[in-house]
Amino acid sequence: MKKADRIEFFRRLEEDNPEPKGELNYTNPYTLLVAVALSAQATDVGVNKATEALFKVISTPQEMLDLGEAGLKEYIKTIGLYNSKAKNVIKAAQMLVDNHDGIVPNDQAALEKLPGVGRKTANVVRSMAWGVPTIAVDTHVFRVANRTGMALGKTVLEVELKLLKAIPKEYLFHAHHWLILHGRYICKARKPDCAQCKVYDLCNYKAKTV
Repeated sequence: MKKADRIEFFRRLEEDNPEPKGELNYTNPYTLLVAVALSAQATDVGVNKATEALFKVISTPQEMLDLGEAGLKEYIKTIGLYNSKAKNVIKAAQMLVDNHDGIVPNDQAALEKLPGVGRKTANVVRSMAWGVPTIAVDTHVFRVANRTGMALGKTVLEVELKLLKAIPKEYLFHAHHWLILHGRYICKARKPDCAQCKVYDLCNYKAKTV
C-alpha cells in the first residue's frame, strides 16, 4: 500500500471515529491488565460480564491475592480457559507485589515476564493505560493488515513491526483501536462487509464481497 493511500486510510477511519476506545471495562492499569489477560480466546462482552462484579471487590494485586485462586474462579468461570487464566492472574499478582510494589510497570519487558501476559497484552495495557503509541496485533489487526496489503506478514511480530513503520506517525496513537474495530465489525473473518467499508477503494484484498 502506497504512503498516500495509508494516510488516506487512517484519515477516513479517524473521520468516522475520532476517539476510538477499547471495549473492555476497567478501572485502573491493574484491572486493565487483568481484563486483557482474561480476554484471550474470549469475547470482550463475555469478559465484561464477568469482571463487572469482580472489579467491585478487587482493584489491586494484593486484593487479588486476598481473594485467592478459588475465589477468582467463582467470578470468571463463564470465561473460556478460566482455570488456567485464574492460575496466571494469581501468579502475576504475586509477582507484581513481590517485584513492583503492587504497581503495574509501564515497561514492555517487565510486563511480558508476568504469567499470562504476552506481547499483545503488554502493548494493549501500555497503550490504553499510559497512552504509549504501540500496536497490539490480535487476530483482527493481523487479518486487516494482511488483507489490505498494509503490512504483510506470517507472524504477529512481523506484522507489528511492519505496521509501526507503515502507519503515519500522526495516526499511530489510535491506530490499533481503529484496526481492531475495523476487523471486528467490517473486515470480518468469514465474510468482510465490503459494502460498509470506508476504505474499500484503498484495500488490496482480491476477494472483496462487492
